[in-house]
Amino acid sequence: MNQMQTLVAPTLITHWAIVNFCAPCDIRNLCRDLLRCSKAKGIDLREPYTVIQENQQSSRNPAPVRVELMFEEIQQKLPGPPRFLLCILPERKNSDIYGPWKRKCLVDHGIVTQCMAPTCIDDQYLTNLLLKINAKMGGLNTLLSVECLQSIPFVSSIPTMIFGMVLSHSGSDVPSTAAIVSSRKWPLICRYRASARAQSARVETIDGLFEPVSPERDEGMIRELLEDFYQSTSKACRFIRDDYWDPKFTVIVTQKAQRTNFLQPKPDANVPPGTIIDTEICHPKNNDFYLCAQNGPLVSIIQTRVCIYLIHLCLKNSLLLRGLYGVHITTCFLIKSVSLLMTCKSWFILCHMFAPIWYAHQAAALMSQFVNSDMTSNSSGGGGGGGFTQIPKLHENVCDSMFFC
Repeated sequence: MNQMQTLVAPTLITHWAIVNFCAPCDIRNLCRDLLRCSKAKGIDLREPYTVIQENQQSSRNPAPVRVELMFEEIQQKLPGPPRFLLCILPERKNSDIYGPWKRKCLVDHGIVTQCMAPTCIDDQYLTNLLLKINAKMGGLNTLLSVECLQSIPFVSSIPTMIFGMVLSHSGSDVPSTAAIVSSRKWPLICRYRASARAQSARVETIDGLFEPVSPERDEGMIRELLEDFYQSTSKACRFIRDDYWDPKFTVIVTQKAQRTNFLQPKPDANVPPGTIIDTEICHPKNNDFYLCAQNGPLVSIIQTRVCIYLIHLCLKNSLLLRGLYGVHITTCFLIKSVSLLMTCKSWFILCHMFAPIWYAHQAAALMSQFVNSDMTSNSSGGGGGGGFTQIPKLHENVCDSMFFC
């Protein structure tokens, strides 16, 4: 996205506030620059209702206590719950405030929040921040031309639900986190909802996909996402109510090919974005290929190896590859590909992950913070069945948002 381009569907953000956990930051300049950048992108961001600074005495408390005290101040200074909270953290990484703050906002109060650290704040940083905020608040940043024309092979022609699944391991003594995201509001493929569960450490299968509690009721993650897909695309999904429903599945596994690079012989350069390699170096019998989705500096792109393990759709390989490429490049934030390759480490991850898998990784990382903060504060959680704290359910105000951006 060009710095001068406006967003496809910018959102209106009113009744919001800024909270600062003792980070050295010029709040006045930050507000001014944030409002200026939001106006350039078309986002109607109003002035913050208030700015709440943590006092030095409170900063000596444990992180959960600091978050509780901050919310007491929020409730005192704001007339009703805010729609959005911008949280300024003192550390860019591994802040002990992050987990308890996200849990308090997303689980207890249902408030959309965005965290930031005051390092190297320029227009590009603020624009990336606004892209994430806009997506979390229900806005739409970009649309592929094929998405507008509904010409993505096999995705645009029939009601299609795209899942991204990730199983994240934190350590042998820490519960693993399984996260699934699913597309919503078909025929769009840029909006997703997430569901996550904790499970026994180092188990290499996702336990919570299906959890039948009776012959008529299932409380697994798949059912939760199917119901959301139906509600957001009711006209397209009338078939879900039929007694006989036999959806077609395609199971795809992706992996990083960190030691694989593809170059053009003359001149020395990366192969162009969209290049697919499915001969010579691929398995002679398995249905696998390499996908080069983005551009970037020479030999800096991590390639994606794609393996198709199950396919029920009668499609030509060329159509399937075009559809996968469309899904690959629909990530909702980050404004420049080449410049961000040099400045933003997360873009290196985006270069080898399909958008739904990237979102699932983000959701797993965030939701695991809830469990970790519970373990740190020795709080008792819901029954996980394996002696570990289960991930709490999100508040109904944010459960169908892209909170994981």
